Amino acid sequence: MTEETPQPGPAAPGAVVTLRQVSVRRYTTDQVILDDIDWTVRPGEHWALLGANGAGKTTLLRLLGALMHPTTGAVEVLGSRLGRVDVRELRARIGHVTSAQRVPQDLDAHTVVLTGHTGTVQPLWRMYDEQVRQRAHELLGELDIKELADRPYGVCSGGQRARILIARALMAEPALLLLDEPFNALDLPSREDLVEAMHRLAEGRPRLATVTVTHHLEELSPAVSHALLLREGRVLTQGPVDEALTGTWLTACFGRPIAVNRHEGRWWAYSGRQGS
Repeated sequence: MTEETPQPGPAAPGAVVTLRQVSVRRYTTDQVILDDIDWTVRPGEHWALLGANGAGKTTLLRLLGALMHPTTGAVEVLGSRLGRVDVRELRARIGHVTSAQRVPQDLDAHTVVLTGHTGTVQPLWRMYDEQVRQRAHELLGELDIKELADRPYGVCSGGQRARILIARALMAEPALLLLDEPFNALDLPSREDLVEAMHRLAEGRPRLATVTVTHHLEELSPAVSHALLLREGRVLTQGPVDEALTGTWLTACFGRPIAVNRHEGRWWAYSGRQGS
């Protein structure tokens, strides 16, 4: 008799994302990128996704964004299972923000946000009626950058660009917002502006779920409720931040002694000398 491959169980009712026994292998080398991942994200949860370079964070985020399929296991996003749904329609309901996003530098901030309505790089002017244009202005206000409406994207600071891209992602009224290292290369004031913006966004949209890939605990807003730590493609731990973001777990995740502190909802971590 041959051993049957175990089948993934049912998805969590009402979940935004459910991953069950998910693995990803690189076909050319048979390298395991993700191995046996189980994870559920529910409405209103805000997850931090942490791990060393090469741990599988980007691949995991691509699964959540319906940008790739797992090798084995089941991925359900917004009630639809990958492999059984038109991913183009599904992607339109997911907000995805990355600093590598291609944006024409000469477009003003309001126009960049407008393109989120059509999911295009260049504006499709016939698709933007007055209601859509007004919504773009409102989103700029929600991210506290309404004064940038007429400013070319190319001359905005890194922090301003990040908030413009978040506003753009929100044009589709997503239930899930994915942020791939949105704090990359930001200076301290820009980082703090973005942290505050993410906190206000979570308070104003109680059903929105977010997943943020980051390398630094200092970048997490007080709204972050859960964390998942990856090590070499496997889940090391996951759960509420108070349980997952501890010195013990982060030490195991990054392979060196790490101390963790929290004050007024904000986190910071540092590593002392090994063996000291």
